[in-house]
Amino acid sequence: MRILVVDDEALLVKGIRFNLQNEGYDVVTGSDGLEAVQAVQEQQPDLVVLDVMMPNMDGLTACAKIREFSDIPIIMLTAKTDDMDKLMGFDHGADDYLTKPFNILELKARIRALLRRAGTTEKQAPSSTLTIGTITLDLDARNAYRNGVLADLTAKEFDVIEFLMRNPNRVYSREALLDTIWAYEYRSDIRTVDVHIRRLREKLEENPAEPKYILTKWGVGYYFRK
Repeated sequence: MRILVVDDEALLVKGIRFNLQNEGYDVVTGSDGLEAVQAVQEQQPDLVVLDVMMPNMDGLTACAKIREFSDIPIIMLTAKTDDMDKLMGFDHGADDYLTKPFNILELKARIRALLRRAGTTEKQAPSSTLTIGTITLDLDARNAYRNGVLADLTAKEFDVIEFLMRNPNRVYSREALLDTIWAYEYRSDIRTVDVHIRRLREKLEENPAEPKYILTKWGVGYYFRK
């Protein structure tokens, strides 16, 4: 399944591409509205992530031009928070709207929802649940369960556990987790990661003092054992 990501912020595009490729998507990119229109015509993606403010042709104009020949799902990205700007996006044909700075896992959840709405089959789309051992994530509702019992996670705690479970047995440093999960928000204190890991163990492990899944590789970072 192919997703087109168009934004003139190269680092943002790189981060989105990395995360979507980890989900199994084929990702193509562009840096302005003209490239967006051309890529939809030539690459035939299944969904477009499109920034509003770009050179050569802005995202709103590109969205309207794409709508002249395609009903592909489009998610608009913008740094503007005004409701009128969002309404303009919908008026130009956008299906969804995300305000910067945004959370990458929320973007992925919205992508899954739009692909299902567009008629994507379960075989084509990533699963809406993720289970390893006694821990299950409902990716659409963003709920976590331990042995079938709902765990009361905060939004960021869910982001952390989802990322680790999607990449089991891979060790991530605190800095890497900050860059990935807090990437589009103001930089957090590195100790924030430790606090979130501790709380996740308290909520999802049978014995937080001797965790079975959410583990530490001393001197390196954290990982989820599969």
